[in-house]
Amino acid sequence: MADFLEERISDLIRYGSNWQDEFAVEITRSAGGSEDRRLIHPYPVRRFDVSYMLDSDRLWTELVNVYARAHGTFAGFRARCFDEWSTNGPKGAPTAFDHATLQVTLGSAYQIRKFYGIDKTAGATGYPCRVIKKPVAGTVKCAIGTVEMAKSGATWDVDTTTGIISFPANGSATITSISQATQAVIAYSGLSGAIYAGQSILITGVGGMTQINNKRALVVYVTLSHITIDLNTTAYSTYTSGGGVNTRPQSGETVYAGCEFDFPVRFDSTLPVGQDYPGWRPVESVQLVEILNP
Repeated sequence: MADFLEERISDLIRYGSNWQDEFAVEITRSAGGSEDRRLIHPYPVRRFDVSYMLDSDRLWTELVNVYARAHGTFAGFRARCFDEWSTNGPKGAPTAFDHATLQVTLGSAYQIRKFYGIDKTAGATGYPCRVIKKPVAGTVKCAIGTVEMAKSGATWDVDTTTGIISFPANGSATITSISQATQAVIAYSGLSGAIYAGQSILITGVGGMTQINNKRALVVYVTLSHITIDLNTTAYSTYTSGGGVNTRPQSGETVYAGCEFDFPVRFDSTLPVGQDYPGWRPVESVQLVEILNP
């Protein structure tokens, strides 16, 4: 695997630049004219044809030096697409519920993804998907099921060089009682690990107040013996016995995420620098190609 530069190439592009997505399709034609088509993978690969007009100083700092550090076509780097940079449509503000992530390791690691065409029914091959390997720092949002959690060391984290969301060690406890309240209070014992305000917990195995089973709720406040959650249980049955809580995503739960993102790309051409107005340099038809596994 080649090097990758965690920097974004200049997005001061000229009108007339364009992009296109390619899919890896293997087509075999028979003697009778029939086609056999095989989709090798569902991931689009974006190609950019971009042109620049930069003053000589910016030419060197924002383009030529990137090309040099990348050793031409060898190393990858980040590029912002002028038409698409969000998981919420092409340019919408990201939300924690934009798309389901890919489970890498149950409970601890999840890969950000973006699906396309989900406003209509998918064909037999399913929806095309872009694995988001280069999210923009400070834009990632995350939820487990229906519960969004603010990012902190106690809730979740994201590696912006890989697009993988990680969760800290699981906190679990045995439930001894649950109140009927607008913000339910759970009495617990046998704590393993840690549970913090701002995390969310999955509640399972409860007797009596069965409506609460398999619900996840945001933790509002924690003491040595009680957890207050943002869940209204006033209409639930009375708690009788049993149950437990877990902080990490459990089997059957979906982790969602959204973010702004860059495309991991490499040069697929040389850097043709011309001369136009004094002090300005046109750079025409620079070819960039997306890297699926940077």
